[in-house]
Parts: sequence; structure tokens; C-alpha cells
Amino acid sequence: MPRAFRDRIDAGRRLAGALRHLAERADTLVLGLPRGGVPVANEVARALGAPLDVFVVRKLGVPGDPELAFGAIASGGVRVLNDELVIGLRLAPSTVNAVTAAEHEELRRREGAYRGARPPLDVAGKTVILVDDGLATGASMRAAVVALRARRPARIVVAVPTAAPQACDDFRDEVDEVVCADTPERFTAVGERYEDFGETSDEEVRALLAAPNPATGRQTAA
Repeated sequence: MPRAFRDRIDAGRRLAGALRHLAERADTLVLGLPRGGVPVANEVARALGAPLDVFVVRKLGVPGDPELAFGAIASGGVRVLNDELVIGLRLAPSTVNAVTAAEHEELRRREGAYRGARPPLDVAGKTVILVDDGLATGASMRAAVVALRARRPARIVVAVPTAAPQACDDFRDEVDEVVCADTPERFTAVGERYEDFGETSDEEVRALLAAPNPATGRQTAA
């Protein structure tokens, strides 16, 4: 199967094309899920003329198989668990809590590293586009949606370049709009849809957030 995107920049530009109806609106913000979602979100924000910020989410990985997520946590103290997976794998509460505590530490570190002393953008009453580089299980995005809703945005839009069809459909009853540019029937992994899916570094995220905002001329997260 041919790859859908050259890299995250290409994916972001193509995703932005599917979000043109939200361009140049004063009430629209773009939040990227780090790390891989931020380069995608940056292209979306630039194309739409919208402010960009980061929304930190951490997957809760199964011990010994960290790529398999049994849940996720997000800014604001939100935790979302896949109860079916937790029960199916017989994960003890002590194991779930230990993984959660470790990821909380990493979440706080990343928030400080990416934004520094700058406060997050105020999302209250705004249309917020949550962007990641793809959806597999949707655990990270689901935690982001729950955490974001507590901050009272007017509308939440989930937007990703690629997704498992079921993962994309699962969000349609949870948010106001879902945009998935690529939903192949034989979806195996997000990285399989990219020619270049190299890891995004903390330094890259900081640089994108510190760059002049196309909508304001100021730092993106200022």
C-alpha cells in the first residue's frame, strides 16, 4: 500500500485543506498534541491564520509493551482508561497507578519545556481544533477531549491526517466535528502512512511554539 504522506509537514498542509471552512475566523485556535502532532498543527495554524498552542497528553503504556496504550492522561489532571483492555490484560490497580504517576511527571516536564512561563491560550468560548499526526486507538485524543471540555470551548474539532476508520468514527458522537483526511480500510499503524515518520524532538516543538504566529505576529503560545 502506498504511503499517504511524505512527512508531517505534508500531512499538515493536506489536513489544512480539509479545514478551509475554519480559516480566518477570530474564534478559532489550533492545539497540537506533542510531540508528533505539533508539526502537523503548525501547518494547519499557518494555513488557517489561527493561533497555535500545545496540549500535552501522555499515553499510559502497558508494561513490557509501551506502544499498547491502556489509557492516557492530559493537562488538567484528566485520566481516561480503556477499562476493557485493563480488565483483559489483568492490570493491577497498583500497576495502573504506577504508570500514571510516571507519566504525570513526564507531562509536567513537557509542559514546562515547551511553554516555559507562558500561560496556555484561553480556549473558553472558542472553536478549538485538536490536531495529532494520526489516530490508532484514540486514547490520547480522547483524554485531550475530556480535559479540553473542562475549559469550556464553544466547539471542539478533532482533526488528524490519518486514522483507523473505527477510531475516527468513535469521535463523531464526542465532539462537534471530526476531520480525518485518510482512513484506509487496512490501517495498521499511524507511522505506516508516512514515508518519513521520524521522531519529533522537544527542541522542534519549542521552536515551533516560539516562532512568530501567522495570525498575530507574536509567539504562537504567547
